[in-house]
Amino acid sequence: RAGTPEKMPAGEPGGPDSEVFYCFESVKHDTKYGEHCHPNCDCGRFLEIGNSVFMQYIKKGDGSFGELPKRNVDFGGGLERITAAADDESDIFRSGALKGIIVQLEAASHARYGESAEVTRAFRIIADHMRAAAFLIADGVLPSNTERGYFLRRLIRRGVRYADKIGIPAGSLSDTYDIVAKEYREHYPELAQELGHIIKEEEERFRKTLKVGFTILEKTLLGREMAHNFDTSESIKRDRISAQKAFDLYQTHGLPIELTAEIAKEHGVAVDESGAKELMKRHQELSRAGSEQKFKGGLADTKERTVRLHTAHHLLLRALQIVLGPEVHQRGSNITQERLRIDFSFGQKMTDEQKKEVERVVNERIKEALPVVRSELSREKAEALGAEHEFGQKYPEMVSVFSIGPKDATEADPKFEERFSIEFCGGPHVKNTSELGNFAILKEEAVAQGIRRIKAVLK
Repeated sequence: RAGTPEKMPAGEPGGPDSEVFYCFESVKHDTKYGEHCHPNCDCGRFLEIGNSVFMQYIKKGDGSFGELPKRNVDFGGGLERITAAADDESDIFRSGALKGIIVQLEAASHARYGESAEVTRAFRIIADHMRAAAFLIADGVLPSNTERGYFLRRLIRRGVRYADKIGIPAGSLSDTYDIVAKEYREHYPELAQELGHIIKEEEERFRKTLKVGFTILEKTLLGREMAHNFDTSESIKRDRISAQKAFDLYQTHGLPIELTAEIAKEHGVAVDESGAKELMKRHQELSRAGSEQKFKGGLADTKERTVRLHTAHHLLLRALQIVLGPEVHQRGSNITQERLRIDFSFGQKMTDEQKKEVERVVNERIKEALPVVRSELSREKAEALGAEHEFGQKYPEMVSVFSIGPKDATEADPKFEERFSIEFCGGPHVKNTSELGNFAILKEEAVAQGIRRIKAVLK
């Protein structure tokens, strides 16, 4: 079976299945489990570590079942559950990689994992959220108000709230990054980067607005309690926080909608989450519409001046890495006929000397009249060459790569080992850097935590 047959919707495939359970030796003789405990019991003695569903039938509209035209076996296995079984540890948070995070959190806290259901839940939320946050950060995602960045922000901020519940000192959550990196870096070497400071900076940012946001939320909840004392009709109104109120708490004070709903629930107050999330969706769509009026590669159009600035954009990114360090990576772009804009990862304001040096490096490459060459490569080879590409983006097996230099590079022999710049890119570009003119930076500024922005022109 794949679910209860009578509850399966029409069109759902299913069939008989086999389920694999593990009986923990460490607890099987514990008298609290009783004589009648069985594999589907929720007591903790047994853990399902895998199953195989033999997809053979499909449910029809009249409730009957017919044969599937193509049969298959749907296997499901829980990696961490299997690890827990191998360790004979019925709690996956005391086994494998998560165990290290729990130990670190206990060392920083006055609480102990397992001392109560509430404390255990807090430890688990923090461990789960901080591990996910570490992987997102290592993939190049930074806290923000949109898309993946917003998801990361929610993880960290919820972790902060539960850290406060169990007495973990402010700023200590960032230490979990090193624990995750140590546990996983053999298979995920990108975690080896020292990026725990991003968690710490987001926590500090959150705490600046947290106090005010919580105070306003508390007043909203207290207002409900006061209303119960004096006015029955008002108390009914106060039993629900409106979508606009929840959205305002996020937009103005940084309280994620889910966190507002969670806190309100603890006080017996409902939140119009669906309405608030709809407001959030509209807000994010408007933000994207204002900042991403562009075609593939960040280009607003493919006119000559825009294409020239696109090539200059490649030179600029490489120059930034040379001047500021290899940790600089692109985090966004927008290129029009008037100017180019690049958002890049860097934790501090550029000095005037650094900006002048970047301009010098770019203009030097322009004067050298370097060829701009497009090549079709396998994704693996392009990555091995160190080609810049967008974090989190899924690329096909064969990719388009643009390289700049050396002087004798051609499509037949691009001389990758001597290149100045190489990036995954669909184009279009000029044929030679001599077509660009003089490069100048107009402005350098901060746009988000750990993200700087440069606007530049060709004269």
